[in-house]
Amino acid sequence: MPLSRRSLFSGLMAFVFLFTSLAAGTAQAASVAYADEEPSELAMLGDALVARPLLAGATFLGWAAFTVTLPVSALGGNIDQAAEKLVRAPARSTFLRCLGCTPIQHEHRQSEKRTAKLNAQKNH
Repeated sequence: MPLSRRSLFSGLMAFVFLFTSLAAGTAQAASVAYADEEPSELAMLGDALVARPLLAGATFLGWAAFTVTLPVSALGGNIDQAAEKLVRAPARSTFLRCLGCTPIQHEHRQSEKRTAKLNAQKNH
């Protein structure tokens, strides 16, 4: 009896791992496919009421962690890396990302703006 439970559990775990790996790939492909879509009203509302306050808190906590670990970062020579990961990245997501946009949508919009700016400079 223990052998059948073990094989059933192993089969179930294999199915779960296979399903989750397929779902992650599908979700990533969907996010790339919809990079040029506009964010919905619900996405904007959720971003404004939930995500931005949480990201502002993460920025503050990252700043505090950066300040506390600054001597260690200085000794290791990676102050810029620590600042980027702990403070700058959350701050950019909090204050610079368009309202309701996913990071992929934001990057898509930024690249469109850069392209339009370069095209305008070439035409003048």
